Amino acid sequence: MTSPSPTLPFRATPEQACDWLAAQGHGGAPWTLARLIDGGLTPYVWLDYDPAYPDLFGDANGGYAAPIFFEDDTRRLAAGADDVLITMTKDAYKIVATLPPPGFRRELHELRFLKKDVEQLAARLKREAAPQPVQTGGATESRDGVVRDAILAAFDGLARIDLAQALDDGIGIFGDDGARVKGSGGKGKKTRHNTLWNPVTLALGLNEVYRVPVPRLKKAFASHDFLSPWRAQWELSLTLLNK
Repeated sequence: MTSPSPTLPFRATPEQACDWLAAQGHGGAPWTLARLIDGGLTPYVWLDYDPAYPDLFGDANGGYAAPIFFEDDTRRLAAGADDVLITMTKDAYKIVATLPPPGFRRELHELRFLKKDVEQLAARLKREAAPQPVQTGGATESRDGVVRDAILAAFDGLARIDLAQALDDGIGIFGDDGARVKGSGGKGKKTRHNTLWNPVTLALGLNEVYRVPVPRLKKAFASHDFLSPWRAQWELSLTLLNK
């Protein structure tokens, strides 16, 4: 008699998320908190209302689930910290908020992962494990770079930058040619929209200059099929930079 598959609550503990992912056949290395974070999942903790921080809670007088997305905070968790330290989060209105030093501390057992995020990770792992079709036609463009609309679909909104305007300017982002593929595009609005961009260079710049967390950038590469030709270069770059 087979044991029933573990259920996945709306807000799952790390153990519940790990057990559920393992039951889906996504094995390999054991599922741990570090692997969940490395997979691009955002952990949350419930913050009970505290009148000392009215701007943080707003009208959420019962409290709210606060995301932990700042790279220093998630790196500390993935490294095996024995508690949770939150130095930056989003307030009840989903606006980024830096917490007063030293930040909020919570117990590890208070961590939660959203069901929809865990299910999306499982779907992505299943898609990546499936045989990849042979690309024709558009594959050349994918090797050279990706167009403006694709860059916006993957990275817009991750940093406090008008990315659409920066791309439309048709100049190098992050110095010299930067993320722009040299020789692509040209002068004029029409040709600027045909400019190709190196998504790996652009993502590394978003992390270095605008402090976009690596897990969020990893999630972008994992969530968009048009970035699949660039995933190996992205992972190699992270390894070389000890990210």
